[in-house]
Amino acid sequence: MRIRNEPTVFVVDDDEAIRDAIRFLMRTAKLNVETYESAEAFLEQYHSTWRGCLILDVRMPGMGGMELHTELLKRKIILPVLIITGHGDVPMAVQAMKSGVADFIEKPFKNDELLQKVKLCLELDAQQRLVEEQHSDVDHRLASLTPREREVMELLVQGKRNKVIAAQLGISSRTVEAHRSKIMEKMNVSSLSEVVRIAMEGAKSL
Repeated sequence: MRIRNEPTVFVVDDDEAIRDAIRFLMRTAKLNVETYESAEAFLEQYHSTWRGCLILDVRMPGMGGMELHTELLKRKIILPVLIITGHGDVPMAVQAMKSGVADFIEKPFKNDELLQKVKLCLELDAQQRLVEEQHSDVDHRLASLTPREREVMELLVQGKRNKVIAAQLGISSRTVEAHRSKIMEKMNVSSLSEVVRIAMEGAKSL
């Protein structure tokens, strides 16, 4: 398995001529590209650090493009997928988009059209990675709280005042204030509204 940190266009197609043509086009556009002759070969090499997008031929011996897409979903691989289809496969491609495929392109395709769709997929991947990093940061901050600090934070988010929280938890208002100060320090925020925002983002990522 090769670890790749830079965005890459991964091409999976059993047709060597198509692979070579797309490889040349991507390199001409100064994009990183790797090609695979089968879905199985791609899955064997895949590493979770890979970023970029995936170009799949819908019909291949063994595992086809649609089956590979289904397998990617099962493995929670979030690389945006661009499907290459023949005219008769368009209804299948449209259905695939409903299940998460980013886009599709019909054969024979124009180079400019393929490049445009690839660049959109790369932008989508960058956006997805940013959201993923933000969620990871939120999770890390929340994980740093003690169970008691988490209790206090949840009550603060509900809009309860220090005295009410103190009575509910059986502690003093001064202790609540100390927990509140520690929460804001660990969350690296300066206002309660920011604590609320982070708590809500944490809830969405669960």
